Amino acid sequence: MSKPVGLYVHVPFCIQKCPYCDFYSLPVSDDGMNSYTEAVRREIVRFARLHPGVSADTVYFGGGTPSLLGEARLCSILHTLTRSFCVLPDAEITLEVNPGDSLRTLLQEVRRAGWNRLSIGMQSASDEELKLLGRRHTAAQTAACVEDALTAGFSNFSLDLMLAIPAQTEESICRSIASCAAFGASHVSAYLLKIEAGTPYSRCASTLSLPDEEETASRYLLACTELERHGFAQYEISNFAKPGKQSRHNLKYWHDAPYLGFGPAAHSFFEGRRFFYPRNLQTFCETAAPVSDGEGGGFEEYAMLALRLREGLCRAACAERFGEAGTAAFLKVFQKAKCYMAAGLVDGTPESVALTREGFLVSNALLAELLSE
Repeated sequence: MSKPVGLYVHVPFCIQKCPYCDFYSLPVSDDGMNSYTEAVRREIVRFARLHPGVSADTVYFGGGTPSLLGEARLCSILHTLTRSFCVLPDAEITLEVNPGDSLRTLLQEVRRAGWNRLSIGMQSASDEELKLLGRRHTAAQTAACVEDALTAGFSNFSLDLMLAIPAQTEESICRSIASCAAFGASHVSAYLLKIEAGTPYSRCASTLSLPDEEETASRYLLACTELERHGFAQYEISNFAKPGKQSRHNLKYWHDAPYLGFGPAAHSFFEGRRFFYPRNLQTFCETAAPVSDGEGGGFEEYAMLALRLREGLCRAACAERFGEAGTAAFLKVFQKAKCYMAAGLVDGTPESVALTREGFLVSNALLAELLSE
């Protein structure tokens, strides 16, 4: 049997859209959520029948705001997944939730149904920063959400933080990170605010008082240092975890391992092919036809994803995956990396190449250079 895959379910519903968000999401409605639930369950069953015997060791419900579906719809989807695929007994099963919603009963129900990990959209411990981000919740509501999670039996949960946002200071970054530690989080995802085209933020970027590149770099490096000081080891550009608590599901993406996504806007990499469902709920409910996105899993793609990780690109892993061609391709990357080592952007030996934290700050440009022909 092939290695277990990751399963992802995209739930495209939000009470309101944050001004910086470009994920596919829609207003909440019972009709829409009912139609979505039935369609995604049908598509899971259809795909599993076409590919019998697929096992999975991670399941991730993302969005949008998956918790808005309610426990009955969520549990019906998870039941369909576990009935259609061989979800292993020790699988990591994650649900994204947002503070501010009434979650106590839902969290108790989903914990009983099999979820064992949460990803909580905290973003900041500052009410002023939350308001500027257009978030619906307060810092006090984050604390209440964490308390409800602990009461429901979730000992493994991640908190999201946003960095380089308007009005943010070094002190507020340290305070937010201290809150994550005090809450008992096992994982923190700390993302730099990115102004995406077509979002409300992109239309008023000139009035946002965003930090410049130097300030942004300083805040990112400060967050890395503070998170490490509180026991969160960095393992990817934006992700930090207590020992043994890395997101197993997200590591599927960064290790270029197979995964299956269901729902409008969900992507998949399976049997060497990439495909996705269009960002259209009506189309998904009517046809649920995935669109081909070409082949995947080549060396350049594998290396680009591996170099997002602190461990970086390893010669032995390249050889195991691609044979002699992988060794040759790795050594080519190593030779190119040499000129960036003195600048402190890359750490490298003939056995591994990894970006430093300073390298992560310019990762897009650096990866283009390292992986160019």
